[in-house]
Order: sequence, then C-alpha cells, then structure tokens
Amino acid sequence: MPIGTQSFEYVLDNEFFKNIEGEDVQKGKVNVKLTVKRSAASFELDFDLEGVVQIPCDRCLDDMDHEVKTQETLFVKFGSEYSEESDNVVVIPENDGELNIAWFLYEFIALTIPLKHVHPAGKCNKSMSAKLRKHAARSLDDSDEEDVDSSFDDDDIVDEIPGEGEEMTDPRWDELKKIIDNN
Repeated sequence: MPIGTQSFEYVLDNEFFKNIEGEDVQKGKVNVKLTVKRSAASFELDFDLEGVVQIPCDRCLDDMDHEVKTQETLFVKFGSEYSEESDNVVVIPENDGELNIAWFLYEFIALTIPLKHVHPAGKCNKSMSAKLRKHAARSLDDSDEEDVDSSFDDDDIVDEIPGEGEEMTDPRWDELKKIIDNN
C-alpha cells in the first residue's frame, strides 16, 4: 500500500456475523467506511460503522434490532511479532505485512451494545411475558393476587429498585423472620 490515504467500503451482513462466530451478534447489516492513512512506518485506520444488528432481548430472548453508529481508530505499526499494545494500537510482523480487520470490526460493533438490552415496552414476546408474569415474585397476599394479574402487562416487567427507606422483601422470608424474632 503506497504512502498516503485510501478509502474502502464494506457491508457486514449475516454471513459475516455467522463466519466470525462471535457470541453477542449473530445477524445484522452494518456499512463500514474505512480510511487508511499510511506513513513510512505506520498506518492509521479510521472506521465509520453504521447499521443495525439483531441481539437477543434480555427479557424475552427474542431478537431485537440494535442500531450501530460508531467511529473508531486503530493504529498499526510494524514490529518483529504480532501484539496489541493497547485497545487501539496493534503491532504486526513486518514480514507478514497484512492485518485481518474482521475481528476488530466485530469488536467495534459489540462495544456499542449496552449491558442491558430489552425491547421497548409492549414489544416483548407475549408467551414469554406470560411466563414471566406467572413466576414473578410478589409481596401481596393471595386475595390481592387476582386483581393484580388482570392488570399486569409487559410494561410492568421492569427492574424494581426500592425507594429510599424501603426494602423489597419476599413474604416467605418475612414469615421465617417472625419465627426467629419470637425466640
């Protein structure tokens, strides 16, 4: 590759994600614009990634779309053997003179995925939501349970964080604590 700047464009599709065998993303379509700036002893690779990947919803496990839009830079230097000096600096053997960027592209995409990823309210798989409702722990007595079940919907399946001074408890443990307190 001559000294100077060159541009490349790629489309990462389902086949790319299948072949890369990553855990986080199995399907998607992401457009990549790569600009390579070469100097005498190094390369600067500027990636612009934009598209959509399908990832499993943490709540119902159905696939959901996740928008990918990120810009990353990777610096490549020549050396005696391959090494990754930091998150964005790679040394490649001068004899090889080539770098497969497929795994870097996959990692750039995977880094855009939030730790918690769920469908928007009301979009989760209905049968899975019903199972979640059935097995959800509630701190209500049996008489109130029927009233709650009829009004319980997908929007109610959220991570509940107790307010200040409140403590979430399981009624079964409360009964056991009463036994201990009586001794």
